[in-house]
Amino acid sequence: MKAPDFTLKDQDGKTHTLSEYAGTWILLFFYPKDDTPGCTIEACNFRDAYTEYKKRGITILGVSKDTVRSKSKFAQKFSLNFPILADEQKEVAKAYGALGEKSMYGKKFLAVLRNSYLINPKGTIVKEYLSVNPQIHSEEIVKDFDMLVGSAHP
Repeated sequence: MKAPDFTLKDQDGKTHTLSEYAGTWILLFFYPKDDTPGCTIEACNFRDAYTEYKKRGITILGVSKDTVRSKSKFAQKFSLNFPILADEQKEVAKAYGALGEKSMYGKKFLAVLRNSYLINPKGTIVKEYLSVNPQIHSEEIVKDFDMLVGSAHP
């Protein structure tokens, strides 16, 4: 499936458009909310594995519904070394199927799901991760990438 194009601002207010990354591998990960326990674990694991991703030619992009200001605080607090994008209208999450119904205290609501998408240099989603475990997700992607691409990284 072709990855839906989008344009969103990151934690510094810089605009990112998916099509600008054509020719590179992208890990696009959606997470529910800045600075919450699971989301922090996931983002920090990507931060800590940044060198492994860079070695493989993979660009990491995080996405949640929070504002640019919220993203800026989150990125600074945890020294995040990759763009986290503000999808306040949840349009990008919806386009990727990363928007779904959740339930808390008996109330149902629409939320950004913890899904990730590995996108190849041609802009095709080659691997979809649904309802991921934030503790092991970053390692899982590196292993999958190595199996998909082999040891000959770009």
